[in-house]
Amino acid sequence: MRLFVYGTLMRGESNHRYLKSARFERAAATRAEFALADFGDYPAIVRPGSCAITGELYEIDEATLARVDELEEVPEFYERCEIVLEDGTVALTYVLPVHFVEREGGTILDHGDWRRRR
Repeated sequence: MRLFVYGTLMRGESNHRYLKSARFERAAATRAEFALADFGDYPAIVRPGSCAITGELYEIDEATLARVDELEEVPEFYERCEIVLEDGTVALTYVLPVHFVEREGGTILDHGDWRRRR
């Protein structure tokens, strides 16, 4: 199965180790239908929005999915869902319900690239 990641799970970021057994496919982006929230140490995709979110696409197995679900606190915090990337590829990703943004002190960015926050 394919997993689209856009924050701390990307190469060079703090949680990339969770994808140690995954196969990197390519850099990727979503369709322009999301917003990106920044929480300082991590980002979150929220709906609705008008940004394409940039990230990376991986081929993963069930064990990796279970580890990442635990990291992302599914379903209590993030929701795992299928999305369509800009090229039509279907992938799983993690989306945060929009009401968490204000509650958790997040800021909606005016772009979809979490690495640009620095």
